[in-house]
Amino acid sequence: MDAVIIAVPDHWHRKIFEDACAAGKDVYCEKPMSHTVEDGFAMITAAQKYNRMAQVGSQRVSSIIYAQAKQLLDSGKLGKVYSIEAYWDRNSPSGAWVYPIPPDASEQTIDWTTFLGDAPKHPFSKERFFRWRCFTDYGEGLAGDLFVHLISGIHFITGTTTVARRAQSTGGLFHFKDGRDFPDLIETLYDYPDFRVYLRCNLNNDQGEFIGLFGTEGTAIIRGASLTFTPQDTRPQPEAYSIYGWPAKLRDQYLRDFEKEHPLTNVTLAEATEVFGVPQGYSDLVDHEANFFNAVRTRKKVVENEEFGNNAAIGCHLANYSYFKNTPAVWDADKKRITG
Repeated sequence: MDAVIIAVPDHWHRKIFEDACAAGKDVYCEKPMSHTVEDGFAMITAAQKYNRMAQVGSQRVSSIIYAQAKQLLDSGKLGKVYSIEAYWDRNSPSGAWVYPIPPDASEQTIDWTTFLGDAPKHPFSKERFFRWRCFTDYGEGLAGDLFVHLISGIHFITGTTTVARRAQSTGGLFHFKDGRDFPDLIETLYDYPDFRVYLRCNLNNDQGEFIGLFGTEGTAIIRGASLTFTPQDTRPQPEAYSIYGWPAKLRDQYLRDFEKEHPLTNVTLAEATEVFGVPQGYSDLVDHEANFFNAVRTRKKVVENEEFGNNAAIGCHLANYSYFKNTPAVWDADKKRITG
């Protein structure tokens, strides 16, 4: 056995990750990497102590569409990007983790004690076992299920290797009032050093998956499996609003001066809109898994290694901290903790 794939509730990630690394196995860990901030840093220590290859399972990082978006940004065609928006919305019970419960589910067919592990003790609950993402004891809700994909994609495209300095969340539990802890709508604003990010997950209206990068020279939109680049028309234009309150003589003089200073021969017209897609049958998950197995063979780290995965997971923890404590969540990089 060379590698382990961790596909268990989030509160079990750290234990299995550490044990696998100590046993000399490489690890593919589903997202989000960690259940707590402390777990994430312990997992980094384990991977690096035992020199293990680790990859976290946000497959968009390996997508050819996201690679094209990164190339577009790196080329300078977007100009400076100060604002990024992303959302992933769903509108179904399954999308809200209301998974069906098998009719034979019982304390006789489920090892409840093992499932709980180090989580707080709780009486046997079929809902908690099969719908664990709804509860803070075992998962991270929308932030851990969907924000992490968006954050990972944004980090990959922008080349970000740090954590947002601050996050502020709002939202609520409006429709799925079934005893869950997490909201069915969450919106979070993130402050990064060079740009701001707005994320949203809404379980009450299906708008699918979207990332928008809004630059000074153009806009890049990823929607599902397509990327659209639309240039901004940044050609110099004379003021067309305030000058019509000027006396005609001054206005005409302004327009003549503007034309002299901006001759049409020196103007470069904006490029046309470009659209990129993927081949029929393409799967970024297949590419992501292939990247991991290639790392196992070559011993060369993947993009979404333990440090990348931890940064994205901390973004989820920031969002939830802010939501539940009703305060901005501030990342203290020196002390490796969230304050509010």
